[in-house]
Amino acid sequence: MNRNTQNALFFVLLASLLVATRLNLPQSLTHFGPIPDASWAAFFLGGFYLRAASRWAFPVFMALAVLVDYLVIRGQGMDFFAHYCMSAAYWFLVPAYFALWFGGMQLRRHYQGANGKALAVLATSLLASVVVCHLLSQGSFYWLSDSVTEPTFAGWWKNYSDWFVPYLRTSAIYVGLAVIVHVGVTQALRLQGRIRSVR
Repeated sequence: MNRNTQNALFFVLLASLLVATRLNLPQSLTHFGPIPDASWAAFFLGGFYLRAASRWAFPVFMALAVLVDYLVIRGQGMDFFAHYCMSAAYWFLVPAYFALWFGGMQLRRHYQGANGKALAVLATSLLASVVVCHLLSQGSFYWLSDSVTEPTFAGWWKNYSDWFVPYLRTSAIYVGLAVIVHVGVTQALRLQGRIRSVR
């Protein structure tokens, strides 16, 4: 499989994950109840798997995220720009999501195969990316939107700390599942290569 085919495959898989979970499909369609939004993990994994294609892949992922938000808000019968999420803070999602993408890119840069060191770098990259993403997305919403009438540092910190762990947990679960698939596929391809060499 050549690089372009790999990029296309990873793009389709991660974009599908982003769209499907960000849409928050109704329980009647999923049979499981609300599925947690995988957007943060998708951007992080996009940086890892699509690092060489970041010039086009990151903007397309951003456009998909905004399009899904538009469809969800319009689907609720609301004006997109009148929704409480739509303030100057909304556009901070671009650097916030790029922090996740950049974390994935840095992980890829230092990746030398699945081992203990790679897991340590993965954990550090993901944690740092989520810290920065949450700081930009939550912080901008708290300080710039009209949803908080009297913002205070104490109020901001409480809001930041209340939501940080759930966002980190959800991102870590999706990334952890991706690691399991990555290692499984890598091992299967190696085994297949050994079988062919024996033949």
